[in-house]
Amino acid sequence: MFKQTVSTIHAPAAIGPYNQAVIYDQLVFCSGQIGLDPQTGEMAGPGTEEQMQQVMKNLGEVLKASGSDWEKVVKCTIYLADMADFALVNGIYAEYFRAEPPAREAVAVKTLPKNALVEISCIAHR
Repeated sequence: MFKQTVSTIHAPAAIGPYNQAVIYDQLVFCSGQIGLDPQTGEMAGPGTEEQMQQVMKNLGEVLKASGSDWEKVVKCTIYLADMADFALVNGIYAEYFRAEPPAREAVAVKTLPKNALVEISCIAHR
């Protein structure tokens, strides 16, 4: 078994000492994605809906670069700046996991990087 790092220009570059994803054996560990537009480096919008849509785009690109996809995700963690956004985030999230959703937790946090409103990380297989 060996560790391989993943990087794609189609998702925001890491803003700290971490990789977009790490592959170990056949598991893909995706770092948390926030609603940054990879082209501009700015948030996709001021609201949770716009940011959540971008989070899912970013995460999808990292999964793709890892040789995985939404159907192979086994675990997600959702971080919310405000639990009042849970229903909205859940609705968008459900569009990506229609058949068999992965295990998951959603937690409210005090703040997120760049004052994002939502962040999601996941574990998938290849």
